[in-house]
Amino acid sequence: KFEILNLELKSGDTLKIKGKIASDADGFVLNLGRCPDELGLHFNPRFSEAAIVCNSRSQGHWEEERRDTHLVFSPGSEVKLTVEFQGDEFRVKLPDGHEVTFPNRNNHDQITYLCIHSGLRVTSFK
Repeated sequence: KFEILNLELKSGDTLKIKGKIASDADGFVLNLGRCPDELGLHFNPRFSEAAIVCNSRSQGHWEEERRDTHLVFSPGSEVKLTVEFQGDEFRVKLPDGHEVTFPNRNNHDQITYLCIHSGLRVTSFK
């Protein structure tokens, strides 16, 4: 589990994440928000479902999922992700250049919480 509790991500800022997916993983999770119960972006590639599931969480309750079937990740592979916080939306650039966008449903003006877990070991973070 890779967790940052005092991140200062503002509109226009970009995160660059590199890591390795465990060979026995069924996916991984990247969460951005204010805390575990207030997430602006839940980014969850799921290998068994051949989909990337995105969602948000407000007051501890999950909201409506969005799915993207452009899955370029696999167990045991290296990963490079770029996450841009655009104020009104999140843009996740995948290793092959495809972008997954997700709206900032909770209107967060700043992201202070980051957590990556469930199968991705972070090797670089900027």
